[in-house]
Amino acid sequence: MERGAAAALGCALRSPSPSPSPAPQWRPLFRCPRRDPPVPPRPLVPPARLFRHLDMKKGQSRNSLKTFSSSGHSGVRQNYDDLVNDKLLIDCGEDQDCVLGGVVALGKFDALHIGHRELAMHASKAGTPFLLSFVGMAEVLGWTYRPPIVAQCDRKRVLSSWAPYCRNVVPLEYQVEFSKVRSLSPRQFVERLSKDLRIKGVVAGENYRFGYKASGDAAELVKLCEEFGLSAFIVRSVMDTAKRSHNGVAATINSSDKGQVSSSRVRHALAIGDMEYVSELLGRKHRLVLMVNQNCLHERKRIVLPNSCMLNMPPVEGLYENCDLVNGGYIGPCRVIINSDTIVIEMKDENSLSPNPIQEVRQLGIEFG
Repeated sequence: MERGAAAALGCALRSPSPSPSPAPQWRPLFRCPRRDPPVPPRPLVPPARLFRHLDMKKGQSRNSLKTFSSSGHSGVRQNYDDLVNDKLLIDCGEDQDCVLGGVVALGKFDALHIGHRELAMHASKAGTPFLLSFVGMAEVLGWTYRPPIVAQCDRKRVLSSWAPYCRNVVPLEYQVEFSKVRSLSPRQFVERLSKDLRIKGVVAGENYRFGYKASGDAAELVKLCEEFGLSAFIVRSVMDTAKRSHNGVAATINSSDKGQVSSSRVRHALAIGDMEYVSELLGRKHRLVLMVNQNCLHERKRIVLPNSCMLNMPPVEGLYENCDLVNGGYIGPCRVIINSDTIVIEMKDENSLSPNPIQEVRQLGIEFG
């Protein structure tokens, strides 16, 4: 669920024509799951921020559960015992105690924008904050590949920057294989959170959907958390206060868009090269991560790399001033030229690349100011 609004820093884009250029075509180095905008919410939504802390109640035994949600939506026939025996968290140990006693934020966290940060902030108020991300959705649902907004290798850095908003605690992210939960009814999903992961509570946005065919909504999440003795925090969407328009026309992101900050809005802003708008939605500068390889050309003031080195979504083709080059540490200010085949980094200080800062590193980062 996607939320937010805030901060801004600009990066001037010079485009050869007033109309936005098409997004660059480039071959990704590896495949990551596509994340689509949220399914339109049902009208049953708790007001503003709904908080409930409930006494532990005994849930039904796993073998007695049917594949039906409490709203009457049926799941598919399945051997539920087999699902229970599977690990829910793919990057946690056999005991699955990584989020034990914590509060997990639920949603699709593609952009890690300020709406997602809001969820983590509310989780930190109730306990140890965690993000539960679903992976493998594109492969299971047959979606067309889209590059991630945040490179996988850069996600921990972004989450670390959230600590001041989360009571000086860095939220930790764990992944759930989507294929393992796709067929679960809303009730079965909450039961696995409660009994398998032994969490304390959940945080979700008011438009959150879950369970087989997204049959559960935020209201049902609260009801099921009450049944299984979990706290439920439902957070109102963070709205996009910038309300940007281009050529006098406000963009229509998708049919479920109601003005909230979303990963879809971030993708749109990148596709038109409005880096100031991107910074507002993310609450930070957008960092493009590049994998350095033998095809990298290094000159005195310039670095030239093929677009295949990009590990996440770049802005539209064009010239970007006021950028910064990093490689774990700060290298220096630069300007960046993105075209259909290459990305050219021109340092403002000719001494910034001496000694060679890419000789022993595998990755570079460009932050668009």
